Amino acid sequence: MRREDVTERGESSAQPSGRRNLVDHVAQQLRQEILGGISPPGEKLPSENGLTERYKVSRTVIREAIASLRADGLVEVRHGVGVFVSAAQSFPSANLLATDPARISSIIEMLELRTAVETEAAGIAAVRRSPAQEEAILERCKDIDRALRGGIATSEADFAFHLAIADATNNPRFKEFLELTGKKMIPRSFLLDHDDEAAAANYIVQIQAEHRQIAEAISDRDEQAARAAMRLHLTGSQQRYRSLIRRSR
Repeated sequence: MRREDVTERGESSAQPSGRRNLVDHVAQQLRQEILGGISPPGEKLPSENGLTERYKVSRTVIREAIASLRADGLVEVRHGVGVFVSAAQSFPSANLLATDPARISSIIEMLELRTAVETEAAGIAAVRRSPAQEEAILERCKDIDRALRGGIATSEADFAFHLAIADATNNPRFKEFLELTGKKMIPRSFLLDHDDEAAAANYIVQIQAEHRQIAEAISDRDEQAARAAMRLHLTGSQQRYRSLIRRSR
């Protein structure tokens, strides 16, 4: 029996089922690494065998995933040498990352992009953060608490908290991504009904509880918990905005 057949049948049940889903899963993981700056322009990707071992999939799946990235212009194949992150690949510009605050759908699009990047950042930060970076994350979380107690807007402190996590990845691309989006990545005012101060306060308290879960997981060096907490935080925001769209119809 060929090795590919064995690998194809032995792919982890935790992975998406079906070859097409596996290809999409692997391509998405590699795409996040490239766009997040983990694999910078010009860097050689692991060998085909290396990627096969990493993702526990067949060589066919890896080849199709690489072909997808190549079609997107993210990688270039140098025959006999390997696969490299495209040197022409540049980080998205501020215009590309701009949102239209008048369109809730535009905000959801940004949140989906943030979920892909910041979930990865939280996991990496849990592994790589230094004691000083851990302290900075916890302190930024306390800053949000102080803003809450003082009755002042928390958006700026919220943004600083996410920046501290990006900084703790020790990969400058993550922080650059957030800086490109700017403070508008916390478009909180659209969710708050200023005619109902109690509801607004409850919403902020809920968000802050999610922040604490993220900070504690990173502090505990729990990579999986950090990813899960960040994903829950940002997908929850997506659902809140989708609720606004439904109510507006």
